[in-house]
Amino acid sequence: MKKIFYSIAILSGTIIGVGLFALPNVTMRAGIWPVMGFFLLLGVIAYYVHYLFAEVALHTPDYKRMPGFAHIYLGNIGRKVALTSAILGLTGALLSYVILGGQFLYELASPYFSGNIHFYSLLYFAIGALVIYLGIKTTSSVSFWGLILFFLILILVFFKGFPYLETTNLLANKIDFSNIFLPYGVILFSLWGAALIPEIEEFLGKDKQLIKKIILPAILIPIVVYLVFIVLILGITGSYTTEFAIDGLRGFFGNGIVSLMLFFGLLTTFTSFVVLGLTLKKVFWFDFKINKELSWFLACFPAIFLYFLGFQDFIWVVGFVGAVMLATDGILVSLMYRKLGILKPEAVTSLKKFIVYPIVIIFTLGIFYEIYYFITKL
Repeated sequence: MKKIFYSIAILSGTIIGVGLFALPNVTMRAGIWPVMGFFLLLGVIAYYVHYLFAEVALHTPDYKRMPGFAHIYLGNIGRKVALTSAILGLTGALLSYVILGGQFLYELASPYFSGNIHFYSLLYFAIGALVIYLGIKTTSSVSFWGLILFFLILILVFFKGFPYLETTNLLANKIDFSNIFLPYGVILFSLWGAALIPEIEEFLGKDKQLIKKIILPAILIPIVVYLVFIVLILGITGSYTTEFAIDGLRGFFGNGIVSLMLFFGLLTTFTSFVVLGLTLKKVFWFDFKINKELSWFLACFPAIFLYFLGFQDFIWVVGFVGAVMLATDGILVSLMYRKLGILKPEAVTSLKKFIVYPIVIIFTLGIFYEIYYFITKL
């Protein structure tokens, strides 16, 4: 039982990340009902993708990661697609952390020190890149307790902000059809933790069959957290909800509580930045056999280059990574499960075999739409 609870905490704690801060603004811009609809649709899809990946992992000997599974079931092309998706997806995620972490650092430091938002984003990146270069690992316990402390602050904000919470802010949130698909990529990004499935399987060891029991609660917990956060922020700030959610609370709470939220938001984003950077560094180091120093450079610096090239729209970056790169991973998982059904028919059920096709169709349509949206915005 202890392993089940700890596994749920690891997976749900990993899923709850930077996407949390984008959701209130996306809801304000698209409307609360489209967001609820996407949570229902993508929550079901996210559950099945994680479940299908768990089935693939359980029926494949040895502990592997996404590119390794793709190589076994989809051949060399599958491995190359998985590696490309991992590199681009992790780079996009690092970019989103540079944008958000720089904003949090700016909000905390600007009342006392000079410097614009770009300086603080560069400072955030430089410290993170140095930690990744030195190979200092943030432990899961640091990330976990940082997240717990942040949630405690959210509870404090909820009680402090309850008198300011206006239901009219939620009821007045009309559907904007020009932004109706905006939540898709952001919510998909916010519900994704499939890459951690092999880690959970390895952690469970001889009890690895339990992995199928932890997926549903591990998906539901983030959804509940996200919906509470959306209601809290949007109910308080309404049409003044900012791109980064927290900074818009200053007009209601003053600096004390908001600064506390920003500090723990900065802590959680920084630990995640380092973990993702180390992961990407290992992809170049172990999968591509590139030397350690160059792997570090290739893992870290594309994110800051993209930032100064002008890719600074936090919500767009999160949405693009979710709708394109993570959807690609979802398609790979679905195709791997389909191949598993050919190789081991007894390992799959007819329902889950059928669900593969709508998942692939929805993700493919989402990829094309997001690329079209990107081109039209250039």
